[in-house]
Amino acid sequence: MKHFVGKTLRWDWREGIVELTLDREPANEIGTETLADLEKFAAAIPALVPETAACIISSARKGFSAGADLRELYRAAEPFSEKERVAGVRQFLERIHAVFNAIDEAPFVTIAAVHGVCFGGGFELALACDIIIADKMARFAFPELRLGLIPGFGGIPRLKRDLGNAFVRDLLLTGRSVNATRAQAVGLVAQLAAEGEALKIARSTAAQITKFDAITRAAAKKFIKPVPHDELRREIDIFSELFTRPAVMAALKKFVESTDAMPYLP
Repeated sequence: MKHFVGKTLRWDWREGIVELTLDREPANEIGTETLADLEKFAAAIPALVPETAACIISSARKGFSAGADLRELYRAAEPFSEKERVAGVRQFLERIHAVFNAIDEAPFVTIAAVHGVCFGGGFELALACDIIIADKMARFAFPELRLGLIPGFGGIPRLKRDLGNAFVRDLLLTGRSVNATRAQAVGLVAQLAAEGEALKIARSTAAQITKFDAITRAAAKKFIKPVPHDELRREIDIFSELFTRPAVMAALKKFVESTDAMPYLP
């Protein structure tokens, strides 16, 4: 499937490059609809592989992604018992992990073109990509500790895979956001673009990648970017355990009832 338009995203294939564009109001929150569209993309990867050198993931909104759809998470969980809530959230996490693992393991090169907020689950999607290109106004954060949770879409194992522990702990344990300049300095961002230019730079990078041998490219990626499957499964376990706590539902309720224009900001 070289062209697709879903409820929350779309993708197009052209000359060896796939461009997947997140497009869900207001800030590309990742809920069940986005997950379903991403699952369609993951299912299409094997058919895309033979003719695809690179995939760019970008956003048509003001930011890359504010993260998981916490309002949907709360409303889906609130009416049920603790056991039912945990079963529901675990099923969702296993589905999102399967998609992000497929993106992580794809033999073509994946590039996240980031602008604006890239928080929580959105940050985790970017981390599943091989290369992050960010404009100077981009910001990255894991604000989950405010809710009594940890990142649940694979963020911790992937961040640990790519960066030193000092930065990982600072980002995770403080919940603070970091700007694109610092993110580049620590090795999270590969290329820094001028404001509004991340997608342009990503396209030129993808065009360069199309010149290289596909078998060598896939072998190199597999060698330098192993998927931390054991730690990813442990992350699901820890998130599910934490989700049973009443404090988490109370924090989600507070978030849902917030009147702030952008309650997801750290």
